[in-house]
Amino acid sequence: MVKYYLFWCLALLTGFALAGDDLTRIGNRTIERTVQLRTHSLYAPYIDQDLQNRWWDFGGDAYINTAKHIRLTRDRPSEMGWLWSRLPITSINFVIEIEFKISGSPNHLYGDGMAIWLTKGRAMPGPVFGSMDNFEGLGIFLDTYSNTRHAYSFPRVVAMLGDGKTSYDLGNDGDSNAIGSCSAFYRRTNIATKLKITYLRDGLLDVKIHYKAWDDWTPCFTLRNVSLPEVPFLGFSALTGDVSDEHDIISLTTYSAILSNTNNPRGKIQLEESAYSGWFRALAKIAFFFGAVAGALYGYKTYTLRSTQNFNSYPRSPGIGGTGFAGGGFYEKRF
Repeated sequence: MVKYYLFWCLALLTGFALAGDDLTRIGNRTIERTVQLRTHSLYAPYIDQDLQNRWWDFGGDAYINTAKHIRLTRDRPSEMGWLWSRLPITSINFVIEIEFKISGSPNHLYGDGMAIWLTKGRAMPGPVFGSMDNFEGLGIFLDTYSNTRHAYSFPRVVAMLGDGKTSYDLGNDGDSNAIGSCSAFYRRTNIATKLKITYLRDGLLDVKIHYKAWDDWTPCFTLRNVSLPEVPFLGFSALTGDVSDEHDIISLTTYSAILSNTNNPRGKIQLEESAYSGWFRALAKIAFFFGAVAGALYGYKTYTLRSTQNFNSYPRSPGIGGTGFAGGGFYEKRF
């Protein structure tokens, strides 16, 4: 039992140590730390005592199960639902992590999908996965239904940067609009499905998806020199037509990202050494863990030995119920 406990503790510690060195780089800078934005994060039960949320609006066919999710659409034809932040994101650099779920009956065709929005406008329903066409900003589409034949497979993650004038290429599943895309089997999985969006203003847009195994993030695409609206609203929408699916938002966490300072010589040294020091830090944490476990075991054995010695040296006398301490009731039989 102790061996299994030690094994799992070591695995968790190693994963934590290595995860701490997974920094996003932009040029010679990295994300040093993040600060959670309460105004753009969302968790169960999603609403307050007045059945509202001061930071979020939802509408259309969307409804809330306070113990599980915000369901944008049910597995029914011709539904549309949306969820939008009331305030724009004012951080220059940010990281958004969304846990979502797309599922439904395996006995019929499914679709159409859902969208994540970082746009200048908000809460305007329309034909593009439940939101308006000719939008200004970024749309990331989780497209589960193919409208035509493609060389790639579905489900699909597709990003489009709208200028307020260009329409989404619905007939070709956004092929003519896509600035980045990847295929990923995120529908009806046994693993929590998540999407991580990292944006550094005028520098980098990085999207990763989580669907294969726990804490296994798969790169989807990385783009340079991408510019979003200065203060975009964050939104989600979903749409069903003749085909349908359940589209759920489970949780959402948004962070303001703080970058390292290029004018700080100490910061530059840390950046140059980070690739080499990462493994050393991980090994140091593992060594510390083993040292702590060894110390605890040694202390426990010492305590047990002393307790046994004190027990054997304690004066015995007949008591109530036969042998034992004076006062009785404690038997000397050993198992």
